[in-house]
Amino acid sequence: MRIAEKDLNRAEYLLEDDPELAGFCLQQGAEKLLKAFLLSQGWQLRRTYNLDTLLDDAITYDPTLEDFRRVCQKATAFYFVERYPLVLKSGITGEDVRGSLDPIKSLFKKLKAKIIER
Repeated sequence: MRIAEKDLNRAEYLLEDDPELAGFCLQQGAEKLLKAFLLSQGWQLRRTYNLDTLLDDAITYDPTLEDFRRVCQKATAFYFVERYPLVLKSGITGEDVRGSLDPIKSLFKKLKAKIIER
């Protein structure tokens, strides 16, 4: 959780100067966050960076997490742009990342509370 929070802070800090890296940090924070929640539920760790896939697993423990589907899909796209720059054109702006930051922060608060209550 601590590292996920650092990634979210990095995303916010990088918004204006490097939106692609900000988006990547946002995705990384959300990935770590979802994995922390899932592990706290007894989930078996597996390799994936796809937030949609992680969200599918998280929804089995809390169906209300479906509300975060769109932002998870968008943040996963940020990951692809940063990791595969020769394949995908970026076009990511600070506004794109900023629009995803608050919903991911809300997801962070919700999952952090669930982890702590366990």
